[in-house]
Amino acid sequence: MIIEFRKDSFKASFGDLSNFGEEEDYLRWIQSKITAFPEGFVLVKEDGHYIGQLELSITAYEGRLIGYVHLFYLIPEKRGLGKGKELDHYAVQFFKKHLVNEYHLRVAPENTSALGFYRKLGMEEIGREVEGRVIRMKRSMPDDRFQ
Repeated sequence: MIIEFRKDSFKASFGDLSNFGEEEDYLRWIQSKITAFPEGFVLVKEDGHYIGQLELSITAYEGRLIGYVHLFYLIPEKRGLGKGKELDHYAVQFFKKHLVNEYHLRVAPENTSALGFYRKLGMEEIGREVEGRVIRMKRSMPDDRFQ
């Protein structure tokens, strides 16, 4: 299931699977990340059916630790229904627990619905990467201390 979700995210982002790589490599990578951040790699279930997947970790970027969203995925029929905000809430709590003050992700410029969603969350574009094929976005963590 996680491979199918990941593949669908590639299709939504890039239009095809040409850059997906080998399934076995993905499974090895995900196992290593789950070992390091077990609560950062979750399948989302609703009414007995899996509807999404999150892949979250902490990584170094430009000399500091940040949160990183490797995958933020919902099946097509659950998009646009507010479920993404629930996934984002989970991600924010995960990153706060790990004491980082920002998180990043990368998105294909052609994935306009995802770009719009990330902008609504308050994310800002900070540059192009992977030969211009993706946009790196960042979001500063909400500060709840005064609420």
